[in-house]
Amino acid sequence: MRRRHALTLPRGGLLSALVAVLLLCLPGTPPANAADAASACALRGTTGWTDEGHDTDYSVFQRPLGTIDVGMIFVDFPDAIATEAPATDARQITPGADWLWNASYGKTWLAITQHQQWVRMPRNSTDYGFARGLTHETHEAYIKDAVAAADHSVDFSRYDMLYVVPTRNAAAISFTPTYVYAPGTAGVLADGTRLKWAVTFGQDMWHWGAKLVGHETAHAFGLPDLYAFDAGVDAHRFVGGWDVMGLIGGAGSQYFAWHSWKLGWTDDSQVVCRASAGSDTVRLTAVEYGSGTKMAVIRTGPTTSYVVESRRRVQADTGACSTGALVYRVDTSVHTGYGPIRVMDAKPTATPAGGCRPLDDAPYWVGESFTDSAAGVRIEVLGADGYGETVRITKS
Repeated sequence: MRRRHALTLPRGGLLSALVAVLLLCLPGTPPANAADAASACALRGTTGWTDEGHDTDYSVFQRPLGTIDVGMIFVDFPDAIATEAPATDARQITPGADWLWNASYGKTWLAITQHQQWVRMPRNSTDYGFARGLTHETHEAYIKDAVAAADHSVDFSRYDMLYVVPTRNAAAISFTPTYVYAPGTAGVLADGTRLKWAVTFGQDMWHWGAKLVGHETAHAFGLPDLYAFDAGVDAHRFVGGWDVMGLIGGAGSQYFAWHSWKLGWTDDSQVVCRASAGSDTVRLTAVEYGSGTKMAVIRTGPTTSYVVESRRRVQADTGACSTGALVYRVDTSVHTGYGPIRVMDAKPTATPAGGCRPLDDAPYWVGESFTDSAAGVRIEVLGADGYGETVRITKS
């Protein structure tokens, strides 16, 4: 039990103390009562698929902790025969294991086994439907063909997940989707096991590199897309490049603290939750570091919260255009690709520096604050140093 310490006052200080208490209790200034349990800010998912809820169904999605055994196979096609060595293609992908290890604070390791020989697919690359957007069924058919082609030399029962890598000559295999088994269907069977998770790489891997592994593999963990499916004027208008689930090549691509908490990489003890009325002063350690308090959350409804976290130019965020306290709104009722997380821009009218995009300068600095009066939320940045920010969060 925590011991209560007596409050000692200097001579003549009693009246001042009483005035301070009365001021704290005035309307619009909630008292600084103890923070709520972190679980009070763990929102439930409501979309039935990849979303920002904490109740991830790990009978459907891959549990993102510990060692995940990944088999990597290489495929070419009758109309796109490989002329490069498999190792050349693998070098674009395998550094993603280190990237994810660092981004997960050493909680997740992809143990990738490469089967470095080309196996021939039974159909031309242009027959697999990538140009039409690729349905779940056509994607599954592509994986079945790849597994059947490699089955004579690969024991698929050894692996938790599969990576399928096409020759660089197969231009028709243009992009990289993630496959998650749909419960109740036949799925993909090989060597007495069902392959529930796979990433089938496309030619975009030559553009995105290692970060593509962080994006697509996290879909198998249950994370949604944070870019806009209806691209409009800017496909990255929701979160910019602040999370690899948005703009993969973003200047600051470390996972949001909310994602790290959802995936089990950040503990409840590293979360300050304000679900009831009150105020908390929180020392945040930047999310790029594993220790310290990673986020402060203000719950605003059954599926909504505001989050503030600290960002610094280290680790995955070395190229970040700005640092500071990043504020965003989470809504677990919003579907993947439609803005389940939206970053609040501290400088909406400012022109980003050269080489930077809108929202790249979104963090709040010392002396700045965010307010949502309708939700009764205020976030103030009180101080900063090389490792993070001190903020005050208030819910009225």
